[in-house]
Parts: sequence; structure tokens; C-alpha cells
Amino acid sequence: MERELKKIAVLFGGHSTEYEVSLQSAHAVITAVDRERYETVMIGIRRDSGQWYLFRGNPEDILNDRWFSEETCMPVSVSMDRNIHGLYIHTPEEVETVSLDAAFPVLHGKYGEDGTVQGALELAGIPVIGCGTLSSAVGMDKDIAHRLAEAAGVRCARAVTVGREEKGRNEEELKKYAAELGYPLFVKPVRAGSSFGITKVCGEDELLRAVETAFEHDSEIMLEEQISGFEVGCAVLGKKNLIIGEVDEIELSEGFFDYEEKYTLKTSDIHVPARISPEKAQEIRRMAAVIYRALKCEDFARVDMFLTPEGEIFFNEVNTIPGFTAHSRYPGMMKAAGISFEELVRRLIEMEVGK
Repeated sequence: MERELKKIAVLFGGHSTEYEVSLQSAHAVITAVDRERYETVMIGIRRDSGQWYLFRGNPEDILNDRWFSEETCMPVSVSMDRNIHGLYIHTPEEVETVSLDAAFPVLHGKYGEDGTVQGALELAGIPVIGCGTLSSAVGMDKDIAHRLAEAAGVRCARAVTVGREEKGRNEEELKKYAAELGYPLFVKPVRAGSSFGITKVCGEDELLRAVETAFEHDSEIMLEEQISGFEVGCAVLGKKNLIIGEVDEIELSEGFFDYEEKYTLKTSDIHVPARISPEKAQEIRRMAAVIYRALKCEDFARVDMFLTPEGEIFFNEVNTIPGFTAHSRYPGMMKAAGISFEELVRRLIEMEVGK
């Protein structure tokens, strides 16, 4: 008797500035899923409207952002009936249902990586591959994430968080905060991904423009001191028993690791493994595990830190849905630890639906 395939929804796109990155990551995941064990249910989310669609076309059209058409797409919504634990498909004739064994949100940034989608899926009784509602929301909020990391004994850069109403009341106060932190410093949206809205500020004359840029992406911003040294990252896999990949290192020739650098590497290089001692690499792995657990992460996440010339480790951020193409940092660190991309996708699915 032929075994029934388990249905795994892969969510892609999203109402986010990181829409294009999601298309690349989701395409890689979809093409890596074992078709002999799982049926992939492709769910595309429009960037303009946020509408969800069941996509029944060629996965290559996702990669090229040609996935949406009336011929290949049908509107869907999450069913709040936990007996269905799936989706409603809105056909012209009727409303059909499809039950899911799990959903894999391959969505980056707001309305995908911040707990909103995870909450809807969990409310519907659909197992989520990746971090849940709490850890996703916490990971997206740099202020809360830093507070939790510090409570767990991890060092973080000095920072000040400011709301839009505070900025409007007193710009001189902003300048005072910046002077106390010292220049250069970074101005960041509290909740945004892929370095959107982040500006390196070298003097007071650049501060207010950077603040306006950050407020375009969020209602709260953070002024953060610059930590000397370079960024290192850890790919973490698992729930209670963790697998941590090789530590990687970002080598910058100029500027900082902004959105363009992350996806073009025009003036930077990524070294896997990082060019550090085995002892320091192990210390970074231990720190990544502490942060991962403190933020209640599950299944997978990438923990980013700074390593100073004195050998001190500072927490930067957690990416609860990091870039997930075969050439992205997270899969690269796992590959260096002996786990192929296909094996990584298999393990992630099995953590929620079993073998």
C-alpha cells in the first residue's frame, strides 16, 4: 500500500521589504524537500495586499517573482477550526479545506518573522517549523532581545531606545543620548530585518537624518554604540539538544554589513570557519546556545555577535528566519559542520512531523 505523503506548507513572499529575499529562500527550501515523503503546499503572500494564495505553478516562477496569476493561484485563509488544522481554499464554486501536517514560514522581516504569522498558525493548530510566536516576536525586537540576553549574562552594546513621540518632543535629548554613547554610533529601527533603516552616524550633523530614516521602518528606534571588532555568527539547530554549526566571520573592507552587502558581498567576505582560535570559537558557540535558550528559540535560528580585538563577545541580534538559500550564511555554517542543505531541510521538517 502506498504511503500517504504528509502535507507541508511553505509560505513565501510576504507584506515586507524583504519580499525578494523570501522568494529566494523559499525556492531553495521547496526544491530541497523530499518529494517521496512530503507533499509541498506552496502558499504565496502578495507584497502589496498581504493576501494569501495557494500556488500550483512551477517553483521556478517563485524565484523569478512570476508566481502570481489567476491560472496558478487560488485565495486561501487560515482556518481557525483546530479540527481542520489547515487552510480554507476559496474557489469560485465553494470553500474547500486542506489539512496540514506542518507549516514552514520562509518569510523575512515584518509580518512573517515577527510572530504574527506564527501566532495565526498556532491558533489554527498547525505545527510551525521554526521559532514560535514568542521567540519570533522577541527576536524581532532588538530592545527586548538585548534585555533578555543581558539577563542571561551576555554582554550587549550600550543603547538607548526612543519612541516617535519622544523624538518629536526633544531633538536636543537625542543629541545628548548620542554624545553619551559616543561617535560613531548606529541608529536602528527596533523592529526591522536585513539591516533596513540602519545608519552608521559619525557626527552630530548626521544624527537627525539617520533618526528619520530609522523611523520610516518602525515607531521605535535605537541609538547604539559601535563595538570595535568584527561580526561572527552561529547557526543553531534543535529544541533541547542543540547542534551548532561552524562559526562564521564577516570581513568588511568598508562601511557595515547593510542590506546590499548581505546579498551582494561587494566589499566584504564571509569566512567559514571564522579565522579565530578553536577555543574562542567554542566560547562563541556556548554563548550562542545561552542566547538561543534565553530567547526561547526553537528548531533553528542564527545568532549574531561581535568579537572585539580584546576577545570580548557582545550579542548583536537573533535572526529567527535567516536567509535560507543554499548559499546563505545559516546553511553555509551547517554545511561546514557536515549537514547538507537537503539534510538540513529534512531535519527541520522531522522536528515537527516526526520521521
